[in-house]
Amino acid sequence: MAIINNLAFLAFSGGESSGGLLDVNPGLIFWTVITFVLLLVILKKMAWGPILNSLDEREKLIKDSIEKAEKNQADAEKLLEENKVNLARAEEEAQKIIEQGREYSDKLKAQMLEESKSEARKMITEATSEIERKNQEAFNNLKDQVADIAIDAAEKIIRANLDKEKQTKLINEYLEDLNKN
Repeated sequence: MAIINNLAFLAFSGGESSGGLLDVNPGLIFWTVITFVLLLVILKKMAWGPILNSLDEREKLIKDSIEKAEKNQADAEKLLEENKVNLARAEEEAQKIIEQGREYSDKLKAQMLEESKSEARKMITEATSEIERKNQEAFNNLKDQVADIAIDAAEKIIRANLDKEKQTKLINEYLEDLNKN
């Protein structure tokens, strides 16, 4: 308070000054201080309120934008993790499908191989049966022919004299005829 009184005294005392650059003019100081204080009061009421409100709104907008960006980043990271999990799950399912396909093809291959082996065994059994039947048929035909030959030979022997020489000659001739046929 003493400073204001001193300033007021100097301002109202018509102190004469020589007007140099370094001379102190108390009246000028007083009015400068009054003007500065008055300007501060006017600025506080007129400008600082809107400026501070504008700065507060700007700060709030920036804070909201940062929060939204952080939320969006968290959501993006969450989606990325979900995508990674889904990709891993899809790869696992693809591997399962491939493995199932491989197992199915192996089973099908084994089944086809078993069926072909079974068919081959069946064909071999049928062929063996056919061969045995043909052999039996050929044997029966041969037996019938041998019986016919024996009957023919016996008939010729009986017709001829029962001379040993003739019988031997007749048998030799008959054997030669068989060899020719």
